[in-house]
Amino acid sequence: MSLFIILLALGLLFWMTLNKWSPFVALLAACLLIGLLNGMPVSKLMRAMETGVGSILGSMALILCLGAMQGKVLEKTGAAKVISIYLMEKFGKSRIQWAVLLMGLVVGIPLFYNAGFVILVPFVFTIAASAKLPLLYVAIPLSASLSVTHGFLPPHPGPVSLASIFNASIGKTMLYGLLVTVPLVWMAGIQFGKRFRNYGTIPVLDEKTKEETALPSVPVSIGVAVLPVVLIALPALLLPLLGKDSVITQVAQSIGDPVLAMLVAALAAGYFLCIRRGISIAELTRYYGSAIEGIAVIMMVIAGGGALKEVLLQTGVANQAADFFTRYSFPPLLAGWLVAATIRIIIGSATVAGITAAGILAPLVVASGVSPEWMVLSVGAGSVF
Repeated sequence: MSLFIILLALGLLFWMTLNKWSPFVALLAACLLIGLLNGMPVSKLMRAMETGVGSILGSMALILCLGAMQGKVLEKTGAAKVISIYLMEKFGKSRIQWAVLLMGLVVGIPLFYNAGFVILVPFVFTIAASAKLPLLYVAIPLSASLSVTHGFLPPHPGPVSLASIFNASIGKTMLYGLLVTVPLVWMAGIQFGKRFRNYGTIPVLDEKTKEETALPSVPVSIGVAVLPVVLIALPALLLPLLGKDSVITQVAQSIGDPVLAMLVAALAAGYFLCIRRGISIAELTRYYGSAIEGIAVIMMVIAGGGALKEVLLQTGVANQAADFFTRYSFPPLLAGWLVAATIRIIIGSATVAGITAAGILAPLVVASGVSPEWMVLSVGAGSVF
């Protein structure tokens, strides 16, 4: 019965997605369907949805908003462009794929996928035209690097929300995500991209380029971009080396708290990229404000996912799904990938697929004893497969 209800809810999500309903509304409709079919009283169902929304946003709203603020400053001040140009100059035509790949990683960590893609795609066209290379040969490494940041690396909405649902450490998730990222971008970006080396469209260079002045320096741009990664991942690196009682480790853990790390990064971006370069506080405030406006829709989708997770837990549907996988000795990491990948096919949204899969499989983490951080990466990989 539980499997039938899950399939019915996924069918509703699929139908509403095809008909252009908001993912937030679609997730709430799925909550109602699951709760009512399980005989849950309406009042209890509403409280469960409210609890789910509060629990997931309470742990991640600040991280997402601060990450969006830092990314918006990088975008508006031209720091993302500075990083891109610098990497192109350093790597040259012979290693152009690696330059584009690193460009996607460095710029993609603080920027959400859509923003990073819109900002960097013009560079891909320009690079391909200048080097007289097929467009896909240059574009595939960029797509790969942006995808892995979206699936594995906080402060992106997917991994942050999954870490919240699975009670995983964001620092460890980021550290493990970086380890997984290296072989993945090499295979999906460099090796797969080489298939397009000798065929495909070669774009024509547009000579009408606008001169940009007063851009930030390269060290400042790169430093601000990677600052949250360093702050969040550092405690996970120091803990096995120095031990938890070390003063250095304790200080790093304090600064590396995800909320504090993102606050430091957002403030550093505002100071070094704006205030120190003569941009007024009023203009900086507008950057911050537009960033929060941009993330609002994503946060509501995540809120809907939190409501769905709570309803699945309180109705017992999630526990029955976990019992199914446990009974048949199904590897939890493989289960996470398969469920997320299947939902991604049905729904089309990586974030919705990851959150929905996590809601179904959350009890499996406790029952199996699997590392919650690796479960985050498994579901994240399935959501962007």
